[in-house]
Amino acid sequence: MSLRRSLDALYGAAGWMAAAFLVGTLVMVLVGIAGRFLHFYLPGTDAYAGYCMAAAGFLALAHTLKRGEHIRVTLILERLGARSRRWMELWALAAGILLAALFAWFSARLAWQSWTFHDISTANDATPLWLPQLSMALGTLVLLVALVDELVLEAKGLRRPHAHDKPAFNE
Repeated sequence: MSLRRSLDALYGAAGWMAAAFLVGTLVMVLVGIAGRFLHFYLPGTDAYAGYCMAAAGFLALAHTLKRGEHIRVTLILERLGARSRRWMELWALAAGILLAALFAWFSARLAWQSWTFHDISTANDATPLWLPQLSMALGTLVLLVALVDELVLEAKGLRRPHAHDKPAFNE
């Protein structure tokens, strides 16, 4: 399997995991609602809905980036020439890599510390916090890989603009 296909599979897997956690959020909310109507209480549904929502958000970062769906402010870029625009893209990707690396490092460190100290949720579910924190660490790590991938593609001149890179002019 080629490196490109492996990376695309990684981004796709992260996207599918994000989708699964989004469904998990829906299930937890529906269980909470059903519990109110049917007079039963399942402890931790609110906390688990929050964990699933956070996991969905972080795991979707790389997939969203690679599909060109991240919000971009192109006010400056659209006024630059081709060469200046390329350098600005390289600078922005390098800055993104630095920020993603810091975020990945500190989120992985947080999950490790929570595991080491046996830190648990203060909600009534008492979930070990390293479990939901893993999705944040994994999501930011995959985002870091995706940003490095984008930088390499941009540096080689192989980065393809997405069809919706042009701003939409809505009334």
